[in-house]
Amino acid sequence: MTGAGGYGPVDLLLWGVLPYAVLVLVVGGLVWRYRYDRFGWTTRSSELYESRLLRIGSPLFHFGLLVVIVGHVVGLLVPDTWTRALGVSDTLYHVSALSMGIVAGVCTLTGIVLLVWRRRTTGPVFSATTRNDKLMYLVLVLAIVTGLGMTVYFAGVELAGGHTGDYRETVSPWFRSIWILQPDITAMAAAEAPYKLHALVGLALFALLPFTRLVHAFSAPIGYLFRPYVVYRTRDPHPAAAGQSQRAARRGW
Repeated sequence: MTGAGGYGPVDLLLWGVLPYAVLVLVVGGLVWRYRYDRFGWTTRSSELYESRLLRIGSPLFHFGLLVVIVGHVVGLLVPDTWTRALGVSDTLYHVSALSMGIVAGVCTLTGIVLLVWRRRTTGPVFSATTRNDKLMYLVLVLAIVTGLGMTVYFAGVELAGGHTGDYRETVSPWFRSIWILQPDITAMAAAEAPYKLHALVGLALFALLPFTRLVHAFSAPIGYLFRPYVVYRTRDPHPAAAGQSQRAARRGW
C-alpha cells in the first residue's frame, strides 16, 4: 500500500525509522564499549600466529576499503549539480566511478577472502574469533559482494545500451536528508532494488560495528606522536668532559 507521499509503511520503517535506530545504536554502542570494554577496543592482533597471508590480505583489504569509503563519500555527499558545475560530465563521472569501484571492490573482496581463509585455517586465530566477529564477517562480505555485483551489473546494462537509475537522484538525496532530520523517503522508495539491498546490508554492518573488532576504525594512534622514547639502557652516569657539549636528556618511560 502506498501513501500520499509515494511510499508505504514498509518504506517508512526502512528509510525513515531504521537509519536513526542504527545511528543511536552506533553512538550508544561506542560509548558503552569505550566505558565498559576499553581494553577490548582492539583488533586483537594475531600476526604472531600467521603472517604470510596477513601481509597480503590486510593491505589489499584496507587499500580497497579506503577507496570504497572515499567513493561513497563523494557519491553520497556531493550533489550532481556540484560535479557538473566543476566541469565533470555525467559520463566522465560514471566511467571514473565504475573503474575505481571495480578495482577497489576486487581488492577489498580479495583481501577479505584471504583474511577469512587465514582466520578459518589457522587454529589459534580461529579460536580467538567471537560469534559477533563471525556474523560481522558474513555481513561485511555480503556488503562487498552486493556493492561490487551492483557496479558490474549496472555497467553491463549501460554498455549494452540500456538505462539504469542514477543513485545520485535517489539514494544520495535520501542519505543527505537523514542528517538534517528530514528523511526523503520518497527518493529512496523510488530507488532500484539492488540499491535498497546494498543500503540495508550497509545499515546492518554499521549496527554491528561497535560490538566487533571493526570498532578499531574509530581509533587513531595519536598518542604515539607525543609519547617519550623507550629507554632500554641507563644513561652514562658520568658528566661530559670539560669542553665537550652535553645534550639535555629527554624524559623516558
